[in-house]
Amino acid sequence: MKYSKLILGGAVTIGTVALATPGAWALDLAIDTGSHGTGPLELATLLTLITLAPALLIMLTSFTRIVIVLSLLRQALGLQQTPPNIVITGLALFLTMLVMAPTWTRIQSSAVDPYMAGKLAPKDAVANAQGPLRDFMLRQTRVQDIEMARGLLAKNNITLASAAPSELPFYALVPAFVSSELTSAFRVGFLIFLPFLVIDLITSAVLMGLGMFMLPPSVITIPLKLLVFVLASGWPLLLSNLGASFS
Repeated sequence: MKYSKLILGGAVTIGTVALATPGAWALDLAIDTGSHGTGPLELATLLTLITLAPALLIMLTSFTRIVIVLSLLRQALGLQQTPPNIVITGLALFLTMLVMAPTWTRIQSSAVDPYMAGKLAPKDAVANAQGPLRDFMLRQTRVQDIEMARGLLAKNNITLASAAPSELPFYALVPAFVSSELTSAFRVGFLIFLPFLVIDLITSAVLMGLGMFMLPPSVITIPLKLLVFVLASGWPLLLSNLGASFS
């Protein structure tokens, strides 16, 4: 029951951005708030959110940073398809669930449980769900990306120059958050590449010094990289630091 409620909290998280865009509340007016799922329009809305779920899961959670870092690690090791994409995606998904569990728990207590008990209308439930999710996203968003979002709003004649970051519209916060996640992922990826780059350079220099021009350096560097990574307990070290980077 506990995990099913966390999953339901994640579903409300996904629905938050879909219903937080301009004009989306017009749909809520046609939903029977007392039926909790029996209205045909509410069912259609739920099916739409399920369709958008993968994209929204990537945009609103820690998934983006995690999956990019894991992909960059594979490239730094010089491996093409190991670990396979399904393993990287699955690992990123479950680590995302672990990172997002506190946020989803807050969403469950403030939005999901009251809504399921009939104490909140869908509009109020989504509004309550925005708070914890917005707090998480703002903690991970850099000032430069907040200013980027404000600049885009200003071009659309929406001036929020003096507004606090927490007052940004949700649809403007999402691109700022994703931009920060991409920047953070590339920074981590750069740090991951550095030691493996040193191994590549040293191996290439040694092979050239020995006159072994016909031997591909990857034949030597890949086993060395794997050995260094395993001896350094690379997987638990990387995953623990990835998870801690969202605190």
